[in-house]
Amino acid sequence: MTAAGGAVPEFGVLAGVKVVYAAVEIAAPTAAALMAEWGADVVWIENTRTGDSMRDTAWVKEMERRNQRSVALNPFTEQGREVLLDLVADADIFIESSKGPTYARRGITDELLWERNPALVIVHVSGFGQYGVPERVNRAAYDLTVQAYSGYLAQNGTPEQPMAPLPYVGDYFTSEMVTASALAALHKARTTGQGESIDVAMYEVMLRVGAYYLMDYLNAGTRYPRPGARHPNLCGIGEYRCADGFIGLCVYGVPQNKYLLERIGLGHLWGTEDYPEDTAALWLDGPAAQLIEEHLDAFCLTQKARELEDELSAVGIAANAVLEFEDLLAEEHVAQREAIVDWRTHDGDPVRGVGIVPKFARHPGRIWRPMPTLGMDTDTVLAEAGYAPERIERLAADGTIRRG
Repeated sequence: MTAAGGAVPEFGVLAGVKVVYAAVEIAAPTAAALMAEWGADVVWIENTRTGDSMRDTAWVKEMERRNQRSVALNPFTEQGREVLLDLVADADIFIESSKGPTYARRGITDELLWERNPALVIVHVSGFGQYGVPERVNRAAYDLTVQAYSGYLAQNGTPEQPMAPLPYVGDYFTSEMVTASALAALHKARTTGQGESIDVAMYEVMLRVGAYYLMDYLNAGTRYPRPGARHPNLCGIGEYRCADGFIGLCVYGVPQNKYLLERIGLGHLWGTEDYPEDTAALWLDGPAAQLIEEHLDAFCLTQKARELEDELSAVGIAANAVLEFEDLLAEEHVAQREAIVDWRTHDGDPVRGVGIVPKFARHPGRIWRPMPTLGMDTDTVLAEAGYAPERIERLAADGTIRRG
């Protein structure tokens, strides 16, 4: 791993792709982080005052910003806008995250960017989109609030209390959508020579993720209750307490249901009119649903989670003990797949985090540098854009850029 400076090494499926992004925290930056791990040259534009607020975190910043190059720039001045245009002139993808059409209001329109680079893929990431009801479009948005607006949050929790899934699924699902849409648009741009503008509204990402049960409501008026630790409409699916911890169960299928009923002392139900021998799903509105859940709860309390996992897995039932972090780190499978890896920070301190996901066989991703310091690559990136040292000095002197 290269600890500092220098050109981006050539590796991975995105070698030769240049990404420029201006955003903070998670939703948009994690998309850029994934592309950096897959070989893209990622230029991270930070504000010239304090930089990305992700820098305030203790450890996650080291994973979310590795493989990137930091340029500290104010793009909303006349000089700064020109610098931004020069940075995207040879870029493939530009990603920005802000309240609604902030960039357009500040004079950085899609058309202006395309004047400099007609094939540029532009991704706008916001809570509520680039257009719509102005009051909504221009509101601040975070993971929790877009979950709340999308109806996704209301599907999770207990009957008494909605609860947001963590950590920050609204942000991370959005990151995946940004990555996928940007690369899809890049494929088209390279075919046609014409760029694309993508409007990623975080609430719509969560609307899409939560569509499974929403479809039943839209078409049949069905409203499932918040299930807590269980499935909203099936028995034998959820998290169950064992003698020494918890297990996640997904019991589905004819032989799986037969085995479960026999194992928990309800084998006499199998093959009856209520539960015929081709029963693939044990529905919660079934005649013995409450009895099945009561017996399953009592049975699991007599079992050790790991042993029950092995037993049920052997007969084709999807089951897994709920692993705490220390359990996860002890897993040989995790070790063999190098899912958790070590590298060093810019200061040389050891850091441990998640490895490259997914595993590319022929063009694997890699970690080639740690998170850079604020503005560490400003001089290098501007020099690559054709800026003479004297011009860089002037930009630093008037506050347009900050040098690391």
